[in-house]
Amino acid sequence: MTFFKKNFWLFAIFFLALFLRVYHIQSTPPGIYPDEAVNGIDALKAYKTNHYQLFYPDNNGREGLYINIIALFFKLFGVSVFTLKSASILFGTLTVLSVYLLTKELFQNPKMGLISSFLVAVSFWAINFSRISFRASMIPFLLAISFYFLFKGLRTKKWINFAAGGFLFGLGLHTYIAFRVAPLILIAMFFVLIISRESFLRKYWKFILVFLFFAIISAGPMFYTFFVSHPEYWESRTANISILNPEVNQGHLLKTFAKTFSLSLLKYNFWGDQNWRHNFPPYAILDPLTGIAFLFGFIYSCLSFFRLLFLRLKRKERPRYLEIYAFLLSFFFIMLIPEFMALEGSPHALRAIGTLPVVFIFSALTFNFFFQKFINNNSILRKITASFIIVCLVFIGIFNSLKYHFVWAKKVETAHSFDKEIMDISQYLKTLPEQKEKFVIAKSMERIPIQLFNNNQPNVFYFYPEQIKDIDPVDEKNFIIILSEKNDSTMAEIQKKFPQLRIEEKKDNFGISFYVFR
Repeated sequence: MTFFKKNFWLFAIFFLALFLRVYHIQSTPPGIYPDEAVNGIDALKAYKTNHYQLFYPDNNGREGLYINIIALFFKLFGVSVFTLKSASILFGTLTVLSVYLLTKELFQNPKMGLISSFLVAVSFWAINFSRISFRASMIPFLLAISFYFLFKGLRTKKWINFAAGGFLFGLGLHTYIAFRVAPLILIAMFFVLIISRESFLRKYWKFILVFLFFAIISAGPMFYTFFVSHPEYWESRTANISILNPEVNQGHLLKTFAKTFSLSLLKYNFWGDQNWRHNFPPYAILDPLTGIAFLFGFIYSCLSFFRLLFLRLKRKERPRYLEIYAFLLSFFFIMLIPEFMALEGSPHALRAIGTLPVVFIFSALTFNFFFQKFINNNSILRKITASFIIVCLVFIGIFNSLKYHFVWAKKVETAHSFDKEIMDISQYLKTLPEQKEKFVIAKSMERIPIQLFNNNQPNVFYFYPEQIKDIDPVDEKNFIIILSEKNDSTMAEIQKKFPQLRIEEKKDNFGISFYVFR
């Protein structure tokens, strides 16, 4: 009970985060995007065949850890929208806890840890990707928790912390392509710690080896997959969208870099990701108050870093916070690399998801800065400052929650971006008699969500629009044809081949339709 009382606000924030990530999960987002369903199809095959893979080659290739976790949820609880998204919900919620731990460890300040974790809990950006079945949702958690153990190890000099940090960091290679730049943070911090801590190598070389050893243990299987078994997977899709590709930069590398880099920074405060699956266009990915706090905290960290670096180099001092601000800045810019090194879809909130923990730590820095500035003043001013910060945080929580669940979720653009008509077809199929033949006309990616959620449904057959002539029902009086989108030529061909059928438009509350011939 004492532990619960001591950590009451952390528990409250954690369960708030969980609620915001599971509330109406069956219907929000209003559909299952085919990329999500591909993960589900592979997970379904994995648990049914008991063949779990490190890397799944379909859909441009995907690391297997996330898919294998989905397979476990399918095995335990069955195939559903909830179980498909359970891994994202789990890691999205755990990110709240890991950001708290990391912030508290960096600044030895529990209040600042609570603020940063609260901002993650209620962030539209964080909520959104915690409710979509993308493997990238694991990155913020693994980055934050592995660096928490690393910095805790630096403080306590206990090998178990370095072992845990290394193992969790190595797991990151099994998640999403954007994680592959994360070792650059370790390299940057290695040199910073050499100059910031006296006799760093002599005191910590054994711990460094422990961290690396456990990182290699967990990352080793994926390294083997990339470099030995299937080296073609290392680049995957990146070569086609990289700004280093002459076909992408059109001979203007610096100009293209300037564009992508500036857009990657602007998305936090001014011009966000324009993809409705990733954001609420055209707005920034952060709400106005969090955005201002992030900008202030970022600038404050830059100024503090250069001031402390000056003290170290010119006055030979060893300020403790030099390594903290160096870590935050290297964390931020390095995890931006997957975004600004690609032109397609820029700015891109998903490719920059690795920056999520540090963005909210910057924001928490601002709230903590003003609180500390007035804490030693008279009680009235201190109470006013604390009240103002609390009001701001409450506003941020309400604003983002309403924005996601009651505004963005109701937009027809959101429904279109998640191909809602495909899930409507999936649900409609469940209402039909099993003995009736069901012919679904859809493209290859469109049919995947239908196949996933109707994997046990008998008499469902899939055809491409150009295969209408191949439809051959056993009983011409007991079959149905479902068309995923309006296409006049396809409809005309169906009616020509089956003149007895009549077309029926099925329209949902968004005004999105699919078509039934019966």
